[in-house]
Amino acid sequence: MPAEKLNPPSQTEPAIRPSSGLRQAIYQSVWRWHFYAGIIFAPFLIILAFSGAVYLFKPQIENYLYKDMLTVREAGSSPMSPEAIIGKTVKAYPGTTVASITLAGKPESSYKLSVTRNETSTTMYVDPYTGNALGMMDSDKTFSAFFKKLHSELVVGGTIANRLVELAACWAVILLLTGLFLWWPRSKSAVWGTILPRLSKPGSRQFWRDLHAVPAFWLSLVLLVIIAGGLPWSGIMGGQIDKLANSTNTNTPPYAYSFGEKPESVTVAKDIAEDLPWAAENIAVPSSAAGGYVPLGLDEIAAIADRQDVKKPYTITLASGERGVFTVSTSHTVPGQNATLHMDQYSGAVLTDVRFADYGIMAKAITYGIAFHEGRLFGLANQLIGLIACAGLILIAFSSYVMWRKRKPSGKLGAPAKPKSNKTTLGVLLIMLACGAAMPLVGASLLFVLLLDLFILRRIKSLRHWFSI
Repeated sequence: MPAEKLNPPSQTEPAIRPSSGLRQAIYQSVWRWHFYAGIIFAPFLIILAFSGAVYLFKPQIENYLYKDMLTVREAGSSPMSPEAIIGKTVKAYPGTTVASITLAGKPESSYKLSVTRNETSTTMYVDPYTGNALGMMDSDKTFSAFFKKLHSELVVGGTIANRLVELAACWAVILLLTGLFLWWPRSKSAVWGTILPRLSKPGSRQFWRDLHAVPAFWLSLVLLVIIAGGLPWSGIMGGQIDKLANSTNTNTPPYAYSFGEKPESVTVAKDIAEDLPWAAENIAVPSSAAGGYVPLGLDEIAAIADRQDVKKPYTITLASGERGVFTVSTSHTVPGQNATLHMDQYSGAVLTDVRFADYGIMAKAITYGIAFHEGRLFGLANQLIGLIACAGLILIAFSSYVMWRKRKPSGKLGAPAKPKSNKTTLGVLLIMLACGAAMPLVGASLLFVLLLDLFILRRIKSLRHWFSI
């Protein structure tokens, strides 16, 4: 009887088996980690890929869904002033408090107002030529808000969901790297099953194995770039990245503060303003000079922004309180047009002026990465590349599940056998822990798994059998 039938592998066999000895032990240990990570995180990665693929086409989808609100019926020759628009809006809707206004960059586009109505955050769209409201929506229930929450917080919201998403993204990096190690051809002539799929036997183990490994190889670099572009927004890694950029002076330089020294404020830009570039989110907010002055009007702030050559569309966040500042910001454009300005509400003095050209090398790279992640770096081609990558990730995750189900033995999880060499197992574990040091949530999850294995799984016979320990 063939050996395969006596001892069936617990998962689909690789196209080219590694040589015996140390190399095989390393291969087996890496394969085991790859298998467990895939089983746990594949469902999360499918959700992230699906939500990300939809969010990539946010401009086109929202233009279709909200066309009557985003587009004016008849473009005039000259729009009303921002101050007049806000005044008319507040008069027409008593009890409305305006937090910010976004001035459109195209004549046919409406202006967006972020307001509070009946203690509810609301997004209003206004015809810039008439000042009439074209429509309003609960800010938390828009198309983009739903898919953004699905992508970042699995819809349920909260810190735990956000950390799960970050953990899945970090493990996706490890899955891609370990997958490349497992895929790497051991023979120069190994083309089929490595860079080209074998599709002659639909439904076979070989068919599903190649649908898993070959797309993963071709898409690995793009997927790594996409993941890297999303991590700066994450809760733990995002903070680590920001600290690294600041400690190496590769984020925002101190000379961005044009009025006096860098403020010692505990308030940062993302606490008070909207539509901020990533590199400007944690800039300390300066204060306006108090002393009984009369605050400037919104029109004067818009005129200063225009004189400072801030490209539309940009958002003006209104000053709050006596010492508050006006903030002019733009981020949802090509990276080179990013701008963040804080202005004294009484004098109009520009207290902070941070442009893309002011960013350090790390901040510039992250800004480009975020734009690529969101599909807006180079238009439709960027969106299509992202869509292919997301669809490929779904295929990779789904095919891994099919492979597992086809080879899973009855009564066991079907994990690859543990290597006999304890030194090899320990060596691979140390490498994994090094990855955990770079990605804190990965490190925490590894420690959790080790403790679970040591104190529970190894002590219960049925669990040892199930997990092939």
